[in-house]
Amino acid sequence: MLILSLLQTPAAGPNPFGTVFMFGAIFLIFYFLLIRPQRKQQKSHDEMVKSLSRGDEVVTIGGIIGKIIHLTDDRMTIKTADDTRLEIERSKVGRKASGPQAEG
Repeated sequence: MLILSLLQTPAAGPNPFGTVFMFGAIFLIFYFLLIRPQRKQQKSHDEMVKSLSRGDEVVTIGGIIGKIIHLTDDRMTIKTADDTRLEIERSKVGRKASGPQAEG
């Protein structure tokens, strides 16, 4: 009889506070592990792109290395070889090239 009465008793519903707390904790974990570092990286990249000047050697996102010869607000022209010039968007610069500069 005891087993039968236990089976017939309605179970308690899920705790809504626990569910909200769990989703809040998951959001905080995502914020601190994914969103915040990505924003910091994007901000530093934007500052680097704004600070570019003529004569800087850069590496594009596609891996092309060149020297900046002309700048506008949203585009730049880089010289990659003796007579090769490429016009690219400023945002497509991956980083400034470091180390010894090759002249040729």
